[in-house]
Order: sequence, then structure tokens, then C-alpha cells
Amino acid sequence: MAIVDLLGWAGSALLVYSVLQSRMLRLRVLNLAASFALLVFNALIAVWPMVAMNVALCAINAWFIVALLRARHVGRAFAWAPVGADDPVLAHFLARHGADIARFCPQADLPGPPEALRALVLHDDVAAGLVVATPEGPDGWRLHVDYVTPEYRDYTAGAFLYSPDGPFAASGARRVVAGPELAGLQQYLGRAGFARTAEGAWQRLLEPATAPV
Repeated sequence: MAIVDLLGWAGSALLVYSVLQSRMLRLRVLNLAASFALLVFNALIAVWPMVAMNVALCAINAWFIVALLRARHVGRAFAWAPVGADDPVLAHFLARHGADIARFCPQADLPGPPEALRALVLHDDVAAGLVVATPEGPDGWRLHVDYVTPEYRDYTAGAFLYSPDGPFAASGARRVVAGPELAGLQQYLGRAGFARTAEGAWQRLLEPATAPV
């Protein structure tokens, strides 16, 4: 098989694989790569209508990638809303995503005890995630669930949660400790700013909440 044919097959396979992605940024990046490969392939075999189409697709994907990267900015992307243990919105979220939450936090007991902090993470009007924590000493919280739906895992929800605009700082907390439920998410915890303590726990120190304008 000629190298040109391999390029066409590879671009087509990558195009199919890209549309199987649930994470939008990853979908756009893979689709851009596939469109560029098919652009080169069609240019080599002189199929100019397909070249024009793939030029347009490359431009569209590049535009969406830039827009998605800009939307990741913490101050613009996310908000949070407290929910009670018997809140029907929380029940709906758990019904839809409970199995996926259990995959990442298998020991989490949802919706948690009465004293737990529960907050839905919002992106525009969409519930994009859930955080559940219980009090840890006079100025902290023990984190049991830090979950984001697959569509929003390329965004900066974790950075928002532990920023001065997040639910923990708003409660007056100065630190968050990751519970054993999150032991399997050490790579994520590191990216979210958690660090190992001398006792081996994962802890994130917080800046004070943003003062209201």
C-alpha cells in the first residue's frame, strides 16, 4: 500500500475515533488532526472539493479549540451552588452519574451525613460536577467526592473549587484534606494543588474567600 493511501486511511480512522470522544476539547483536537491529514491526502491526489472541505473543518476546529481554552479560565467558566441531601436536583444528578462517581470514589457514601458540604459545580446552566466534604477540625474540610462529568474534564473545575471563589473558601476554610475515598486520584490531586503532609495525607491550603463587591 502506498504511503499516500496509508495517510488517507489513518486520517479516516482518526476522524471516526475523534467523534467517539465525550470530552469536547479532546474531540476538537483529534478532529483537527484528522482533518489536516485528510487535507494533505486529498491535495496529494488532487481531489480539490475535499481539500476545500477539510480546510474549512481545520479552521472550524481551530476556532472551537481557542474558544474552549479561553472558557477554561476559572473566573469565567464555573460557579457553584449548595444543595441539600434531599434536594431533587442532587438526586437527579446522582441518578445520572452515580455509577461514574462510584468508579472514581468507590468508598463515598452519598449523599453524605447531614453536616456535609454538598455543592454542584455549574458551567453556565449545566451541572458539570459535584463536591462532597465533611468538617475537619475548626478550619478545614475532608473531601469525599470531587467529581466532574466527562464532558468537562478538560476544563479547570478543580482549580475553581479550591480558589477563593470556590465553596470551601466561602465557608471560611483554610485547608481541604482528601479522604481515603480519593486515594486513587493522586495524579489529579497533585494537579489540583494538593500536597503530601508529613503524615502521608493529601492536603490543599486555601486562600481567603474573595470579598463581595
